[in-house]
Amino acid sequence: MIQQAHKALVELVTLKPDFADGYFLMAMVNLRVGQIKKAIGLLERTLSFGDSRIEYTAQLAKCYAITGQLELAKKTALRIPLNSITFALDADTLGVALTQVGLHEYAVEYFERALTLCDTDKPQYSQFYYNYGVCAKFLGLFTKAERAFEQAIILNPLHHQSHFALADLTKANVDKNHIARLEKIAKQVSSPDALLHIGHALAKEYQDIGDFNSAYLALLQGKMAKHHQAPFDNNTSNELFEHIKKLSEDNQQLKSTGNPTCEPIFVLGMPRSGTTLVERILSSHSDVQSAGELQDFGLCVKKLTQTPSPHVLDIETLNQAYLLNYEQLGSSYLQSTRVVTGGSKHFIDKLPFNFYYIDLITKALPNAKIICLLRDPMDTCIGSYRQLFSINNPYYSYSLNLLDTAKFYSRFHKLVEHFQSLHNTIKLVKYEELVANPDQEIKSLVEFCDIEWQHACIDFHLNDAPVSTASKVQVRQPLNNKAIGRWRAFKPHTDEIEKYLINKGVIKS
Repeated sequence: MIQQAHKALVELVTLKPDFADGYFLMAMVNLRVGQIKKAIGLLERTLSFGDSRIEYTAQLAKCYAITGQLELAKKTALRIPLNSITFALDADTLGVALTQVGLHEYAVEYFERALTLCDTDKPQYSQFYYNYGVCAKFLGLFTKAERAFEQAIILNPLHHQSHFALADLTKANVDKNHIARLEKIAKQVSSPDALLHIGHALAKEYQDIGDFNSAYLALLQGKMAKHHQAPFDNNTSNELFEHIKKLSEDNQQLKSTGNPTCEPIFVLGMPRSGTTLVERILSSHSDVQSAGELQDFGLCVKKLTQTPSPHVLDIETLNQAYLLNYEQLGSSYLQSTRVVTGGSKHFIDKLPFNFYYIDLITKALPNAKIICLLRDPMDTCIGSYRQLFSINNPYYSYSLNLLDTAKFYSRFHKLVEHFQSLHNTIKLVKYEELVANPDQEIKSLVEFCDIEWQHACIDFHLNDAPVSTASKVQVRQPLNNKAIGRWRAFKPHTDEIEKYLINKGVIKS
């Protein structure tokens, strides 16, 4: 059907080369099959005819955001005044584009506009309430977020994203929980994505009430279909890690001059290891801005190397990366981040997986600060396993299986040890030490970043800036040790990975 539609549209614009709607529909076909760059070209052609229909502009902003062209996405989306939007879908699409850029304060207004324009009793509008709820959650508007997710579920009882978002947002107890409803929904859904969401939602609520065995079994059941659909390739992952180490060794004596800026502070490490906590601490300083989890460094490497492979990170791209002009790489990264960093003295890039690029970062941005979080391996592994990450993002597919998670952690641990032996510009921060001695460790962090001491860093939990990660609730609370040793509650299900990590020398027996 898609191919037939595309063929018909090609014939249409051939006969009527100035027919804007024909190009727009072709763009939507390309967007549907993942040809985002082609969709952008067609949408730009559509707008070139002088018809500035909001629908065209909204979809173009969305495509810019998807491809990481954040400045263009921002300018395109904000070109449309709120009060000029008359269709709910256009307002929602613009809100999604702004969210992907990280501009949640702007996005929430577009989502609210979408809700005022839609019929609140139709199931198809459940996604609008969900999108608004996610944005409200990032902004710390938890009550509004909860109401939005509940409304989405009322409109569509099988809206699995809202079921998970609600469970993830609220704290269940024995008397007040959604377990019965979730167990019922688990029997009604069949797609791998839906099962994954409901399984995680159940696990979260079972854990809240202290039933860790049921929580683990819910995760195991919920992840099964998705893991079968997209199993993690440990061999390819291992080859990548080993090749990164080899490239850094082979280019250790390479003399290069990168961009000399002191603006970036990279906070990286395994997900669920405390990266968001450190980001909140440092961004509480008046000279430091949180830019969120930026994809820019990896995308700049890919763009400048121009490798034909479909992946942002692979061996071919890394090989070419070491042939780049490092000053150009550093400057390209800085320029691409300007849409969210503006002119702040320092900004934090908190993409955990930037650990792959540590060696390249030291070359392209030699004065950037790099902070790597380390947390108890068992807590990190169980934390990753019980966290629902971005669906269909290959970076996170290891988390669909607990043993795969342990294998991935072992590779990460060895890579970080290797980089520490090569570079003395990386600060390793142990989560447990940060929790045990916050005043001392936070002052050490501030000193490492070469910024003056401000007491606001100690009171980071009062920081009301948006949070776009799984730690949205925890980082709004004072430091505590509640999460330390949590993995033990999941025994004996953790016995296999504990043995594996002991054998690999990651933890001591």
